[in-house]
Amino acid sequence: MPFLNRLAAWAQESPQRQAVRVGRESLSWEELRAGAAALLDRVPDGGYSLLQEPNSLDFILRWVAGVSGSRRCVVLDAGLPDDLAARIRAEVAAHWGAADALSARTVRGLTAAPDGPSRETVVEHHAAPRGGELADGPSGTPFLLALTSGTATLPKAIVRTRESWQASFVSSTEVFGLTRDEVTLAPGPLSSGLGLYALSECLHAGGEFRTLEAFDVDAVHDAVEHDGVTRLVLVPSMLRVLAEGGMLAGSDASSLRSIVVAGAKLDPRTLEAARRWAPAARIHEYYGAQELSFVSGSCLAPDDPLTDRLLASTSVGRPFPGVSLAILDPSGAPLPDGHTGSIAVRSAMVGEGYLWGDAKDFERFGEWATVHDQGFLHEGELHFLGRASDMIESGGLVLHPQEIERALSTLPGVEFALVAGVDDPLRGERLVAAVRTEHRGIGEGQLRMGLADLLDPRMLPEAFHELREVPLTARGKVSRAVLREWILDGDPRVPRLPV
Repeated sequence: MPFLNRLAAWAQESPQRQAVRVGRESLSWEELRAGAAALLDRVPDGGYSLLQEPNSLDFILRWVAGVSGSRRCVVLDAGLPDDLAARIRAEVAAHWGAADALSARTVRGLTAAPDGPSRETVVEHHAAPRGGELADGPSGTPFLLALTSGTATLPKAIVRTRESWQASFVSSTEVFGLTRDEVTLAPGPLSSGLGLYALSECLHAGGEFRTLEAFDVDAVHDAVEHDGVTRLVLVPSMLRVLAEGGMLAGSDASSLRSIVVAGAKLDPRTLEAARRWAPAARIHEYYGAQELSFVSGSCLAPDDPLTDRLLASTSVGRPFPGVSLAILDPSGAPLPDGHTGSIAVRSAMVGEGYLWGDAKDFERFGEWATVHDQGFLHEGELHFLGRASDMIESGGLVLHPQEIERALSTLPGVEFALVAGVDDPLRGERLVAAVRTEHRGIGEGQLRMGLADLLDPRMLPEAFHELREVPLTARGKVSRAVLREWILDGDPRVPRLPV
């Protein structure tokens, strides 16, 4: 793993300096190195472990040990249902050589009570060496099986190599300006791609990393205001709650120098709230995918104006260092500037492919790789229009909900907007929108009038609903699928707006 040699160097250079902190518990660089090294005999070199537990120092120690040498690690969401977790474990065993394993055993967490739940599964292989030094393995070998999110169906499993993350560290630390002086707080789950990478990136760069046992608004405000946190890494829904709640509570975020956001493009309301709450912070947004790593990004400096054009734009910035972009048609042929198609990437950061999953979701056309997200290039900037699965086909038209959401979010009184397609027997799908508004006086007619100057008439939703609660996945991401279910079920959280 491309941070272990550097971790050892930081431990030698600053052994007593704090390296990681989870809630109120922490480890110095030397404690982290020694603690992880002590676990190496549990996971044989060349074998793999499955790690499934909430945020904790145990998680961090087992992650570090689990990727030392030629070891491989599968990180599962702590909240996965037992039956789905069992299916994933069986799939990993079938693909990663359990046939030559001596046994599979469970290991309890370091701080777990004797009768507490098992935290980790280790597969022991014949003649596999144990122990040894905490060190990076061969660069081209796999070290991580990254799973796409989901709590119902079997997620896709993406194989990542040490070499791909090494390239990612070089690129992201340059873009984000990450140094040893930064104190990073990633308040989401370490089992998510965003949290796991933020942790590993800090271990590579030598900066202090912090997280919480569970997301808590007051705890984040306290850490930013009193504990020296200079950098936040989180998803937009968390930033929205923190920024708006911070302004209401008078929480001081002037010490924040950097905010890194991924998972979805920031809506105008969240961007404006973040700017007011943390006026000195550079706000980094980046677009990427588990399969592709970093693709493009943008940075809003404290003195950059929030123009209407910026707030309504679908741009997700310029390519990361080392990334080349193209827009491909369905046959894999490149399209000219301004034409919509599949976003394709050429970089050393791209993953190896799926251990299991639909190969059509991650395709290669020669040197280009794509997950078929839709977008276009204009004057060097990438414009993201949506996941292929988000596209709505209505009456022969292919619509991108993000475009409509951005337009709705710029209207006076609209705090947040979400658009989805609902099955329709005649047109395939009908377009519906749900909005959270500043007051109850806003009706469907006002929204239609506001959109008339911004969108093609064929892009106007047929129905507008009030959004009394934001529909989220278990990992805190906004979900159109959940919104669709609420609307079809007549859920009181999304009543129809008056005409």
